[in-house]
Amino acid sequence: KLQFLYFIALNMPFTIESGNYGTVDFSKSVVLQSNDQKPIEFVVEREAAKMSGLIKDMLEDQEGDDQTVIPIPNVNGRTLKYVLEYCEYHWNNKADPIDKPLRGKIEEVISSWDRQFLLTDLIKGGDEKQHELLIDVIMAANFLNIKDLLDLTCASVASMIKGKTPEQIRALFNIENDFTPEEEEKIREENRWCEES
Repeated sequence: KLQFLYFIALNMPFTIESGNYGTVDFSKSVVLQSNDQKPIEFVVEREAAKMSGLIKDMLEDQEGDDQTVIPIPNVNGRTLKYVLEYCEYHWNNKADPIDKPLRGKIEEVISSWDRQFLLTDLIKGGDEKQHELLIDVIMAANFLNIKDLLDLTCASVASMIKGKTPEQIRALFNIENDFTPEEEEKIREENRWCEES
């Protein structure tokens, strides 16, 4: 019960023991299950969950008071926690659109909440080399069709690679170069127009 009150006060998703739905008001909330070996179940407000196009479509096919438990097959609990935190904050506090192409650093064009969200854990401590969780959240936002979160996280990657050489980008993302020097030169020549703009 105390955990439920904490959820209401902070407007954040909370976890429950699998199958223990006694404190869940299904008229206002849904339960989302991670894909972990032992699924983690998160209680989240229906309106926040509807930021996901995938979940919104599922919920529109149901009655409001149905006991709704939705498995999320491609997202682990660690990642789902951050996705839902974003949704709980932004469902009634719309994120500002991010200009494309991105002008300057991502930190300069987003809200302080989004900056804290990105640079605390997704890009651990603001160190762009520690971006594993950011990539996981991008994949989850894409799978769940959460446009604002996908825009934010992809713009963050764009900011990370802006101004870097292909070699620096490969090193940052641990990408193996499987081109021969001849193939690489041919690609550079074909795309020289990109560097000129």
